[in-house]
Order: sequence, then C-alpha cells, then structure tokens
Amino acid sequence: MKPESWPQTPEPVGEADAEAVSAQIGRPIRGARAVAWRCPCGRPAVIETEPRLPDGTPFPTTYYLTCPRACSAVGRLEGGGAMREMNERLEEDEELATDYRLSHHDYLGRRARLGDVPEIDGISAGGMPDRVKCLHALAGHALAAGPGVNPFGDETIDRLPEWWRHGNCATDQEADR
Repeated sequence: MKPESWPQTPEPVGEADAEAVSAQIGRPIRGARAVAWRCPCGRPAVIETEPRLPDGTPFPTTYYLTCPRACSAVGRLEGGGAMREMNERLEEDEELATDYRLSHHDYLGRRARLGDVPEIDGISAGGMPDRVKCLHALAGHALAAGPGVNPFGDETIDRLPEWWRHGNCATDQEADR
C-alpha cells in the first residue's frame, strides 16, 4: 500500500528534523538540504542531500531514505530477490528500460538544480539507468518525485507494508516492535 501523502513539498531541515534523522541513521547527518518526504508518522523519511558534502566530497545520492522501518522493509525485499527479478525484467522489457532511463534523467535534473559537481556528472543512484542495485535509493527518489517517475521505486513502495502504522520510526528498536 502506498502512503497517502506522496509526493510532498520539500521543507528545509530544521534542528528537530536533523536530530530525528541522526537518531534514525545512527550518526550525524551530512549535507542535508531538505526533508523531501515525511513518513505518515510525521518524522523525516527521505532527505534531499546536497551533491557536495560540507567537507567537499561529491555525493551522488540526492535522495536518502532514512526511516528505519521503511529501510528494514526495503532490505527484506532486497534480501528476498526483488532486485534480481527487476534486473531480469529490465533486460527483457524495452518500455520498462526506457522508463527507467527517463527516471535516471529526472534524478540527474533534480540534482543539477541543487548544484554542479563535475565529479559525479552523469551518475545517479540505485544502479540507474542500466541495472537495479539499491532499492533504498530508488524508493527515496520515488517518494521525493512522486508516482510515475521511477518505475522500480514505485514498485518498491507498492511492495512495502504500511511501516508507519505503529508510531514514530526514530530508532531501529522501535521499528522492530
């Protein structure tokens, strides 16, 4: 089931959001520009990251999935062979391959609006455009961009349980309850 509020307008990362994301990922956040999507529980779930981190490191992952419950559910999909099956379909289905290539260009365009980093020019995330490598990145892109932009991101979200039903998702321990 898809979250009802998808996509959302990005919001600047405030102090409370930075603290929540740091708790979610277990370390201080770096280069966070905006909350690209909030979990229905109200916490940040996808962070839009600057293409260059504060220390100068190029960072191609513009949309970073942070919600531990969503991340765990995506990990279970990956562990269950979803990427293998998606890669097989990508090789066989020209229309799907075209749509996935378009999602790669969408990702690059969104990042280009945040800044130019020549070192990562043409590099998106999640294996785009030729393979499916990271469903976390694809789901983050899909939640930030909205339905119909990233076919494998949309499919990943469609396959997830309603991870937000049991309250806040600030820690892995809460996510396991």
